Amino acid sequence: MIGRTLMGASALALTLAGCTTGAAGPQAAQSDMARMQAEFDKVPDTPGDGPYPALMEVDPAIPGHLVYRPADLSRVPAGKLGVLIWGNGACADDGASARLQLAQIASHGYLVVAAGKWRSGPNAKEPKAAPRAPSANGTMPAPPTSADDLRKALDWAVAENSRAGGRYAGRIDQDAIAVAGFSCGGVQALEIAGDPRIDTVIVQNSGIFKDASMSIAGMTLPKSALNTLHTPVLYLLGGPTDIAYENGMDDFARIDHVPAAMINLPVGHGGTYNEPLGGKAARIVIDWLNWQLRDDAAAKQQFIGTDCGLCDDADVTLERKNLR
Repeated sequence: MIGRTLMGASALALTLAGCTTGAAGPQAAQSDMARMQAEFDKVPDTPGDGPYPALMEVDPAIPGHLVYRPADLSRVPAGKLGVLIWGNGACADDGASARLQLAQIASHGYLVVAAGKWRSGPNAKEPKAAPRAPSANGTMPAPPTSADDLRKALDWAVAENSRAGGRYAGRIDQDAIAVAGFSCGGVQALEIAGDPRIDTVIVQNSGIFKDASMSIAGMTLPKSALNTLHTPVLYLLGGPTDIAYENGMDDFARIDHVPAAMINLPVGHGGTYNEPLGGKAARIVIDWLNWQLRDDAAAKQQFIGTDCGLCDDADVTLERKNLR
């Protein structure tokens, strides 16, 4: 699978940002990143395989973001379009960096709004951004996206639901809003998790740094931010080889006031984002969304009970707190 051999540009960018670097040095790593990204850029965009084939588009009403949605919105029952706000790995300015997973989610009846421009894939609209490089004193510059970009996306989606004559008028379920992100983007998701409009949070291959002194630009959130969680939260990590594993597991250990699930799929930090249809992680995320936002009984059975679907899945480990 591409996702197993290609760690993903955003994951490798985070590595270069200060988590680890190989013996060959950052220049060689950047060269490898560019080569692997070029290969993945050849992989076609997908409409997903859900009941509502999806498309990707740049909407001028929300600049600096990329939108994924069912191509035929009229097929989604009125007032039933869920919302997922997404933060990219490395907090990169590329809303297409997890395009296979996000299109797959959209095809199940969700409006997905990702921070960043359309910079990757065969239909990219913008050139690649220059790699972030340390300054003369060794510090990294601030990432090109921030939690404010996720807030803007949330504000826009809610406003569009009530904008007369708009494409999304009356279509969005304002009780079915999720925020999620990969790596640095997962920290962005946690930063806005306290927003009362949010109904669930998904943190993929991410976690708040246990040692604040090790934080990098864009990931300086304190552990106390976990106290702002007011919804069920899903952590989806890549097992012990995931560079976010210790931070994410520490987050989960600290969370005791909201329902929480921890799933480890042992594929490392790159997850399954670049596998067809977003791979197994995308299927887990969709089940979580459908349970938490739509009370889907079949999706719920993946997580609940001693014989739950994921309980019997040899590929994953599942830990739960306060799930009902």
